[in-house]
This record gives sequence, C-alpha cells and structure tokens, in this order.
Amino acid sequence: MTDKTSNQMWGGRFAAGPGAIMEAINASIGFDQRMAAQDIAGSRAHAAMLAATGVITDNDAEAIREGLLTVLSEIDSGNFTFSTALEDIHMNVEARLKEIIGEPAGRLHTGRSRNDQVATDFKLWVRDQLDAAANGLEVLIAALVDQAEAGADWVMPGFTHLQTAQPVTWGHHMMAYVEMFGRDLSRVRDARARMNECPLGAAALAGTSFPIDRDMTAEALGFDRPAANSLDAVSDRDFALEFLSVASICAMHLSRFAEELVIWSSAQFRFVTLSDRFSTGSSIMPQKKNPDAAELIRAKVGRIFGANTALMMVMKGLPLAYSKDMQEDKEQVFDAADNWMLALAAMSGMVKDMTANRDSLAAAAGSGFSTATDLADWMVRVLKVPFRDAHHVTGALVAMAEARGCDLPDLSLADMKSVHEGISDDIFTVLGVENSVNSRLSYGGTAPEQVRAQVARWKKALG
Repeated sequence: MTDKTSNQMWGGRFAAGPGAIMEAINASIGFDQRMAAQDIAGSRAHAAMLAATGVITDNDAEAIREGLLTVLSEIDSGNFTFSTALEDIHMNVEARLKEIIGEPAGRLHTGRSRNDQVATDFKLWVRDQLDAAANGLEVLIAALVDQAEAGADWVMPGFTHLQTAQPVTWGHHMMAYVEMFGRDLSRVRDARARMNECPLGAAALAGTSFPIDRDMTAEALGFDRPAANSLDAVSDRDFALEFLSVASICAMHLSRFAEELVIWSSAQFRFVTLSDRFSTGSSIMPQKKNPDAAELIRAKVGRIFGANTALMMVMKGLPLAYSKDMQEDKEQVFDAADNWMLALAAMSGMVKDMTANRDSLAAAAGSGFSTATDLADWMVRVLKVPFRDAHHVTGALVAMAEARGCDLPDLSLADMKSVHEGISDDIFTVLGVENSVNSRLSYGGTAPEQVRAQVARWKKALG
C-alpha cells in the first residue's frame, strides 16, 4: 500500500499519516486544560515542599513559584497558546515555565510523575465541583423550604399512580423534595470527605527515593492526609465515579420534580404558574407557554447517567497501576458537572419564581374521593369496625357517590346509614379536605403543624 493510499484511508483530517493520528488520539489538552488552576496549585505546593526538604534550592523554588503565577495569569487572560504536540495541561505548563524561568523549571518534576500529578489535579477539580454542587443544593433546598412555609396549609391532591389518593398540603409536597435533595447534599458531603486524600508524591506507581514530605503537600492543597498506597493513589478513579453516581441520583431527583412541574403547569392542572424567565413561547401557537427549562432538566439525567456508565466501562478491566485508558476519565466528568450545575441552577430559579395556584390546588384536592381513607379510618377509630370491613363499606359509599355524580361529603347521612347503620353526623367532621390534612399529625405527616416543624428543622440546618 502506498503512502498516498494509506493517507486517503486515514482521511483528509489526518493527511500527515499515522503520526498525526497518534498525536490526535494521545493528546488531552483539548479538554484537560480545564484543570490548569489545579495543575498550577499542585505544582506550587510540590515546589515549596521540595525546597523545604532540601531537594531543590529556595532560589529555584521562588523562580518556579513566580513563573507558575505568570503562566496562570496568561491562561486566565486568554493569552496562553495550548499545544497539542505537548499532549496535556501538565506538559504545556511545564514547557511554558521553562521558557519563562529557564533551567529551574526542569527541577519541578523531581519526585513526582504525571501519574500522581494528574490524579491530584483531577481530585482537586472534582472536589471543587462537589463544593459547587453542595452550594447549589443548599440554594435549591432553601427555595423549596420557602415555598413550603408559604403554603404549609394549602390543600392539594396527593397522588399514587398519578391518581388522586389523599389530600396533602402544598408545603408537605415541597418538603418531600427537600428531603430528597437533602439526601443528595449528604451524599455530596460524604463523597467529598472520602475522596480527600492526596495522591501527590506517589510518583509513577511506587513512590520516590527523594526525601519528600507528603503531609506538607497534602496540607497545602487542603487534603486531609496523603493517600496511603502509591499504587492505589495513581490508579484510583473512585472519586470520579462517586461524583458521577451522586450526580446521577441528584439528576434523577431533578428530573422527577421537573416532570411534576411540566404536568402541574399544564392547562389541565394549573397547579403552578412558571415565570416567563423559565418558559418559552411557540413559533406558531400564540397561546402557548412551554416549560422548556423543566423539560431540559428532565433530559439531563440521560447525559449524566451516561457519563457514569461510560467511566465505569473505562475502569472495569484495568490492572494496576496507571493505563492510558484513564485519559478517558475527564470528558465524561466535565460534561456531567457542567450539566448538573446548570440543572441545579435552573431548578432553583424556577422554584424561586414559580407561583402555586392555591385555588386550583384546593379545587383538585377534594376530587377523586380523596377523603375515602378518612371515612374508613373514622369507622375503625369510632365504631371499632375492623379496617377490612370499613374498607368495604367505604368502597360501597364511593360507588354510590360515583353513580350520583357527587363526592363523599355530598352524600346525606341517610345515604351513609343505608350502607352502615353505625355512621353518625360525626363523620362529616373528617370528610372535608381541610379536616383530612389537619388530622395527619403523625411525625412526618401532611398536617400543617408537622410541615411547619419540618420547615423549622431545615431552616436551622441551613443556618
């Protein structure tokens, strides 16, 4: 096969042949430049430690420190030229550092490898994203708590199978999502605590013979401790997988809430009105107000969960310690992080701006025989009827009301006595939706009193 034929097979983009293809597949600078700040922070900590332990001179360490700050300034200002030929962010920074300070730049890499360097950079980046996620979740939870407090006693239908089940309060429904996102927040914090061990100093895989101080670099970079095993330190990507796992669960929760907002904002429900800031119009139907932000949030879980699966597949067959496969770890995490942060911000904005339509909620709360369980419970509590018998009587009364086109409270006492003689006027004290929700005083129940107690607990937790 001639070179010309070979080049045609590679395609026009790779006209230079296999060398260009190898450069393209090997380079990561197109995406790992996002870790520039973390890379420079790690290098500064490493240089300071090398000077403190006598591995390099104070003068060299100072030159490196100043040079790295110059590189960071160039990157931040957009005046840095990234080179694919230099493969990654680490080599790009080091090459530019050498141009700036000369020979001392060559001493920066003493006692470390790109293997522990990239693991450290990536951990620092993921840690920053976990902190951002925690902040985003706190904002969202606070917005939900505000909604719950405002509507602690507003009645609405509770659903199972998307069918009317029992009346609940708007505040209770909002607090359900507070609990959901609260678990996400605890997972974020838990993941951050577990991943906060520093790989720097593990070198390629076996540690180093230089008298480095790993505790010093760990502390300088805000880690709790150095990673305890050099093989594990350079090959571990559990922190990235856990980040994606936490993000996936949270995105699923965001998607569930987004689905309810799409349903609730429809003309058929009118439970909520979303602000114009998070809605769009139709290009052809002037009456339309589309909940596009909610719909896009609902879709984000696909990308985020896909990233989780992709990285799991990358890691599942890798022997210790480092393999080049692990270069494929970052793009999925970067994309998932971007979309998770965007979804959190959009949902927080929607929750802050949305208006719950109290009248529509109340009108729907009494539909679908939502107080049937209250009737059965009353018979058990007052008439001492076994619950299964009470269930049967209530079912017969529901059938009677349905046949007459009315709700349970609209039946007369005589109607009810025709099914069970023991029913008295007292039954009407439990059949109204307001009475129903007020009676649910068990811990975690929908009674306004319970909702306000949970609101107070979360306000205290959020500080």
